[in-house]
Amino acid sequence: MKPTRNVKGMVVYPGAGTDSNHSSLVLLQTSLAPLPVRRADFGYRKAGRKAPDRPPVLLEAVRAEAADFAASLRVKTSKLVFGGRSMGGRMCAIAVAGDAPVPDSEVAPPLPAAALVLIAYPLHPPGKPEKLRIEHLPRLDLPCLFISGTRDPFATPDEMLHWTATIPGPVSHIWIDGKGHDLKGCDQAITDAVSSWLPTI
Repeated sequence: MKPTRNVKGMVVYPGAGTDSNHSSLVLLQTSLAPLPVRRADFGYRKAGRKAPDRPPVLLEAVRAEAADFAASLRVKTSKLVFGGRSMGGRMCAIAVAGDAPVPDSEVAPPLPAAALVLIAYPLHPPGKPEKLRIEHLPRLDLPCLFISGTRDPFATPDEMLHWTATIPGPVSHIWIDGKGHDLKGCDQAITDAVSSWLPTI
């Protein structure tokens, strides 16, 4: 990948049902070299559990991972890109926004970041478009890349375009035609999109 002075590393998380050995994350790590990429797992996966923890626990894990990775590289978290697949990307976006994960919960300070890479971003549960998860989007004042399948039941292209327009930072979309939420067989397309976008931020 062409080096960029604005980005010194990347932290990527898997979706709720997979782990950091997902093939798309592995390919990102190898293809973006020499940029350091950390494939991270949430605590429930590390403990061998399948059910995700509550959002406050997941967000604390993101903040701890960010601090640890930044320290290992001797950079500020503002030089790191965060994101990942589905729930992993969503938790990173909420952490960066500094928004409350659930109503009436404590609002943490925003996690400084260079950008967000959000793969198969879940705007709402499948079949429940009324249950939107968009409160944090207007607080994302940084570059955001969304990579989505056009048949993703978690967010249609029209829904994605409508709600990501509330993001004050620059937003880029990559659409993978005919693909659903799992983006199966699209590892190379995902990596190519990220590799082309990162030098532009």
